[in-house]
Amino acid sequence: MSIFKEVMGADFTRLHPMLQKRYDLSEGDIFKASGMMNEITGGPKWLYFIFQAGVKRKLLFPEHGKAIPFSITNRASVSDDGQSEVHWERIFHFGRKRRYFNALMSLDTNRRVIQDYLGEPPLFYSDLAFTVTDEGSLTIESLGQRLVLGKLEIPLPKLFQGLATVSEKYNEEKKVYEIAVTVKNPLIGVVFAYKGVFVPDENT
Repeated sequence: MSIFKEVMGADFTRLHPMLQKRYDLSEGDIFKASGMMNEITGGPKWLYFIFQAGVKRKLLFPEHGKAIPFSITNRASVSDDGQSEVHWERIFHFGRKRRYFNALMSLDTNRRVIQDYLGEPPLFYSDLAFTVTDEGSLTIESLGQRLVLGKLEIPLPKLFQGLATVSEKYNEEKKVYEIAVTVKNPLIGVVFAYKGVFVPDENT
């Protein structure tokens, strides 16, 4: 069963049918899509070097802009220890540069949250809460966050966390998925954000 379907339980059926199709990913399933980010923004200029360092971990990047081509691939698999997981590869195309915002997600069955390891190799960990709105769209919010240093995971004080809010819905009229992502820090405010649209590849 899809880890997303399992964590949302009965609420999964309240999602728009196209969102159900997108998130009903079991072992071996792949979802591929491409589209355009209307705008990608970031925080203060002094964060540039932190974001530049994130490029090597396929986590963060310093580039901003409008009308940025985008592609996403979700692959569902089972890890060596038998845990269902979904790999997220998000690519932003800045001319010849390819920037990534990758993650590996799995389900914590005891706490009923999605475990999100960000970066390759992972640098941050977040608990994720999935909520279905009355309109059938999906809201994803990051909760507690930890710094990942190899096998060591250090809980981060809230003042040092970058908490994400994701809103995803399907636009019936335009036949596209609409996505908006904002990462905020309590002191800095918005440190990273993007919004845009995408459509599934024909072979998905």
